[in-house]
Amino acid sequence: MGTSDKMRNVAEKARGKVKETAGRSTGDRSMEAKGRAEQAKGDLKQAAEKIKDAGKH
Repeated sequence: MGTSDKMRNVAEKARGKVKETAGRSTGDRSMEAKGRAEQAKGDLKQAAEKIKDAGKH
């Protein structure tokens, strides 16, 4: 996994966590759900990168 890809995925997960927390604290269920979805998207991208890297070795 390239360092820049890894950083982007971690940043996406962090943005998702911030959105989820903000949504929870304000009672905005839509924002909370979007945050969880963004975190999941970051996790999936990270997993795909790991699979790609495993195939290279």
